[in-house]
Amino acid sequence: MTKEVATLVWIGDTDGSLRILDQTRLPREVVFRECHDERAVWEAIKTLQVRGAPAIGIAAAYGVCLGMKFAPNDERAFFQRLDEVTSYLASSRPTAVNLFWALDRMRRRAEALRGQPPDTIRKALLEEARAIHEEDRALCHAIGRWGERLIEDGSGVLTHCNAGGLATAEYGTALAVIYEAAAKGKRIHVYADETRPLLQGARLTAWELKAHGIPVTLICDDMAAEVMKEGKIQAVIVGADRIAANGDTANKIGTYGLAILARYHRIPFYVAAPSSTFDLRLSHGGLIPIEQRDPREVTCPFGIPIAPEGVDVYNPAFDVTPAELINAIICEKGVIQPVNRETIAAVLNGAAEIPTGPQRMLESSASS
Repeated sequence: MTKEVATLVWIGDTDGSLRILDQTRLPREVVFRECHDERAVWEAIKTLQVRGAPAIGIAAAYGVCLGMKFAPNDERAFFQRLDEVTSYLASSRPTAVNLFWALDRMRRRAEALRGQPPDTIRKALLEEARAIHEEDRALCHAIGRWGERLIEDGSGVLTHCNAGGLATAEYGTALAVIYEAAAKGKRIHVYADETRPLLQGARLTAWELKAHGIPVTLICDDMAAEVMKEGKIQAVIVGADRIAANGDTANKIGTYGLAILARYHRIPFYVAAPSSTFDLRLSHGGLIPIEQRDPREVTCPFGIPIAPEGVDVYNPAFDVTPAELINAIICEKGVIQPVNRETIAAVLNGAAEIPTGPQRMLESSASS
């Protein structure tokens, strides 16, 4: 969310609708769309009208509410319909684990009320979706508070794709760190990769940061190495769509290359994501499913042909950054450093001693 625009808003009660900000229309115009059933939510997620792992999870939770509005009152048929709705929404995008986490949470909430009247279950489902929404707001702010201590006054910070309020309930993940640092009076200048092929950095991150009054410079993706070499970057912060148990992290395509560049230039590389983005069932990042998107996003971006007709295209939406290239992962429960299976488990379980300042992170990068 920017200061003026909410990404997702539920309107009404159990018979209500979901209003989304259509991010495919930014920054040229601010357009809202009303979703009245789960098919509209599926389409919004698939076509990136709503995007960003936390926002996708929130939208899917509300999509369950929409899909169950007119479910049969017979218990068996009701829960059969629930299975159909959740399975359908799960098919929208494969990589962002928050989608599956939210759908599983909604399913478990309903299952706990078996034997209750359908209207009672519908009400509980809406309460659960709203809780997911509100919890995301709170944890984004917590991520910002943990992360800002890693950013020194006067830093140039490079980010990739959009991990701000547009990708979450509010405030963001990677950008939450920026907003909180600025709120503490730190002078921060953000360098935003354009993020090809869909230009989320240019269209969304630059727009959002300008709306918040944060100094931002837009660069092409292939300029990152030069900007680092010139000494303009003191930290890289990105979001995540799925994090394996060992810390390997899937994020928007191009992130892996930035991590390699940051390591070469001895710049700390941070990932900011909520605990719901961790998929502890996966032992390493090679098991993370990577979405392959429409070749036309590369050959004909925004309807403008730029490549020979019929040329072969490889268009993965995400890549996986190995844990060894990540200096720290910032979540709402603390700072995970070093990034490994043991520290991840300790922090997520609330049993770790958390670093309290930037120096330890910077020293870690310099000694790598």
